[in-house]
Amino acid sequence: MTLEVVRAVLGWCWIINMGFLLWWFVMFVVAHDWMYRLHGKWFKLSVEQFDAIHYAGMAFYKIAIFMFNLAPYLAMRIVG
Repeated sequence: MTLEVVRAVLGWCWIINMGFLLWWFVMFVVAHDWMYRLHGKWFKLSVEQFDAIHYAGMAFYKIAIFMFNLAPYLAMRIVG
């Protein structure tokens, strides 16, 4: 596997993961009440707890995308 292939894979992984993150955010904004009712059937959460969990989840996912996809991709662009 060449450096170019790994670089391309990491670039596409970054794009796909950012798409998932964007989709999560849009669904959270547009369908907030529906998501809250759906999860409220399984878990006893207040709206504030529900919002905080999703906000923290999105933040963690974004940091993971930057650490495991974007940073290695940029390092490979710099090196080769």
